[in-house]
Amino acid sequence: MGLFIRKPISQLLEEASDSEKGLKRTLTGLGLITLGIGAIIGAGLFVRTAAAAAQNAGPSVTIGFLIAAIGCALAGLCYAELSSSIPISGSAYTYTYATMGELLAWIIGWDLVLEYAVGAATVGIAWSEYLNNFLIEVMHTAPIPYEWCHSPFQTSLEGVSGIINLPALGIVTLMSLLLIRGIQESSFVNTIIVIVKVAIVIIIIILGWSYINPAYHTPYIPDATTYTDHQGVTYNFGGIMGILGAAGTVFFAFIGFDAVSTAAQETKNPKKAMPIGILGSLVICTVLYILFSHVLTGLAPLEFFRDPNKGGEASVVAAIREGMPATYSWLSKSVTVAILAGFSSVILVMLLGQSRVFYSMSCDGLLPKVFSEVHPKFKTPYKGSLVILILVGLFAAFVPGDVVGHMTSIGTLFAFMLVCAAVIILRKKDPDLKREFKTPLVPFLPILGIIACGTMIFGLGWENWLRLFIWLALGFIIYFGYSMKNSKLGKSKRQK
Repeated sequence: MGLFIRKPISQLLEEASDSEKGLKRTLTGLGLITLGIGAIIGAGLFVRTAAAAAQNAGPSVTIGFLIAAIGCALAGLCYAELSSSIPISGSAYTYTYATMGELLAWIIGWDLVLEYAVGAATVGIAWSEYLNNFLIEVMHTAPIPYEWCHSPFQTSLEGVSGIINLPALGIVTLMSLLLIRGIQESSFVNTIIVIVKVAIVIIIIILGWSYINPAYHTPYIPDATTYTDHQGVTYNFGGIMGILGAAGTVFFAFIGFDAVSTAAQETKNPKKAMPIGILGSLVICTVLYILFSHVLTGLAPLEFFRDPNKGGEASVVAAIREGMPATYSWLSKSVTVAILAGFSSVILVMLLGQSRVFYSMSCDGLLPKVFSEVHPKFKTPYKGSLVILILVGLFAAFVPGDVVGHMTSIGTLFAFMLVCAAVIILRKKDPDLKREFKTPLVPFLPILGIIACGTMIFGLGWENWLRLFIWLALGFIIYFGYSMKNSKLGKSKRQK
């Protein structure tokens, strides 16, 4: 049946080797690790940590990070095998096309919009929060008025309603233009930023550790209850459901290694570099996440992070001022600058991932040709990047950060589940395929990955399940209205 036609592995590998007409190969294993760290260390650490602590788990947000890391590690092993076996742009979309057929490939490709485009918007909103802190604390100027840096669906405690988030829209635009300029230049800028922000994270962990107040970590796992924020949104707080909710909330920040896999076609030696980039960036960032979240929740009480006027926005800088002596004001200022740069690199990598997924889908005929047109000089999918800029810009400018953050998490988790399933299926259908890296204990570990990601989806609650179903329904309309009729693989099958 046409809905489940699979793209032959031989065809994928042939496309990957056609470098003269395709994307430019410039990245190495080290470049991929910095690319992954650039995506992983960002809003999940500097914004979503405090949000998950306030809304879901309190100090046990560290356990949420650990659960998320386990799910990522299991999915990461599967990604490493698939990306080293099928070194071509497209990430989970490409792997699904080769193993489970066109319809499921479309579903995952459409779902990846939540992971990358909406994820970039989430970080753009977080960037906007820290920009205001930069203006106040570093530049000593007035902040941007509330209505011009918040969504129309947000209202301050003073009753001021948002209109548009202009800073978020601005940074997304700037990073999109940089990405159009070229992947090599983008990677160089990202590497510099990664060095700076990793150094800042380590400094905060080392200096902040001695100022942890044990009272703020008691009880470490709060009793199960519910929490309603000032916008009227209710969350499961404490207990197992609270920890699972925290894991789902912060999970989207772990998609860095997934973004690494989307750059396979622009990597010099992908079969060796892909596993190094994926697993290396994941291990480094997991350790930093757990240590950092333990320090952050020990510097200020839970109510501090729940108060929008205290630790609700720019939470890391606010916690440093709250829990550390005034002599560390230099640290809070340095953190502000580093976080702005760090968020910029995260947006860059997420936009990279989105443009390359759409590039692959366009090459297959599932999306219009505009997404796969490569710039004659820069060798980047520039027209597709401009279309994606409009999509991401709309989310960043007009949707609240919590909403887009949870949409990103649930989209990411769903993608990871299909990747884990793809490894099992490909082992059965193509056992002789050359694999530079093999996931151990198949099918046991991939099944565990599916269970771990499914559990975190459960923790995100029915509102986010509903958003996912609505998004997928919209995707079905596009697929049956356009993609199915224009599929290159489908056309070739019909002509035979």
